[in-house]
Amino acid sequence: MYHDVKKILYVSDLDKGSRPAFRAAVSLCGHYSEAQITYLHVIESLTGTTRSLLSNMMEKDELDDMLQKGIEALSIKIRGRIERFCAEELEEHEVLSLKNIEARIEEGTPWRKILEVGDEMNADVIVMGTRKHSALGQALMGSTATKTLTHSKRPVLIVPLGIA
Repeated sequence: MYHDVKKILYVSDLDKGSRPAFRAAVSLCGHYSEAQITYLHVIESLTGTTRSLLSNMMEKDELDDMLQKGIEALSIKIRGRIERFCAEELEEHEVLSLKNIEARIEEGTPWRKILEVGDEMNADVIVMGTRKHSALGQALMGSTATKTLTHSKRPVLIVPLGIA
């Protein structure tokens, strides 16, 4: 497969049932002694209409403060998930530890931000899950995994997660 995987970009939507994709990233990391995982969650940017509506209800500073607090809460949630995963699923002899995992939260169009972060960190592989959508749902909203896979210059491991 890959001779030297050192940087794994794992992407999560934080929905229930995403653990198998993280498990795949951890398993891949376990095969390479110096591998690191970057755990990425991308927040969709607010639309202009949403931002405008919120600006009518609160000051810009209040909105920025609310968004910052939300990001901090997400960061704590992600760190908690990682710690629970390590405590529940890793054996003492396994290579991975919390020091091998960095958590990041970014804002933007998910598939574009995933590729941007992958390029920035020079990821050796991107690992992400995908959920089954109806044909109409797939046609209307597309799939972040499909767009990431289609536009990526680097290997992408897609893990099926179940029904959305």
